[in-house]
Amino acid sequence: MTAEKPAPATARELGIAEQVALYQREFPTVDPQVETIVQSLSRVARRMTVAYDRQLTVLGITAAEWEVLKALVVSGSPYQLGPGELAKRLGLTPAAMTHRIDRMVAEGLVTRDRDEANRVRVIIELTDLGRDKWLESMRMAAVFEEELLQDVVGEDRAVLAGMLARMLRRIEESRPDTPARAADQG
Repeated sequence: MTAEKPAPATARELGIAEQVALYQREFPTVDPQVETIVQSLSRVARRMTVAYDRQLTVLGITAAEWEVLKALVVSGSPYQLGPGELAKRLGLTPAAMTHRIDRMVAEGLVTRDRDEANRVRVIIELTDLGRDKWLESMRMAAVFEEELLQDVVGEDRAVLAGMLARMLRRIEESRPDTPARAADQG
């Protein structure tokens, strides 16, 4: 009779302090404050993405679909764009955009029609259902974001916003493979 092997320990994410200590062990000149900030930002971003994805799942849409809805909403009334313009705004190939639009038309989030003034041109338009889902996602996100920032109040919010905007600008200016998106910074 052979002895049973013990079950493997459940993997867990290291705490930030633990991770930084391990980094320092292997790379003694690492700045622990910088690493703590960078690791915290990274984890906040990942967890925010998971939270937003969960909210969208409740609404029955994907993050990719939400991006299309957002592009149509920010284009302003009458919430219409051509598929080529949508693809460009979202950094997609025309084929990928067509596939996404096909799904969204089937779900009733957008319509696809020929432009009456130019029958060659196709117009993608936000439906009432698509707009309602986008608005509800924004309401849900606002509640989550307010909860997330509950400890950052008053002038601290403006200071934090300014620091993050400067960090983002520095990354975009110093990394040629990271396209600058000044619109993200307000």
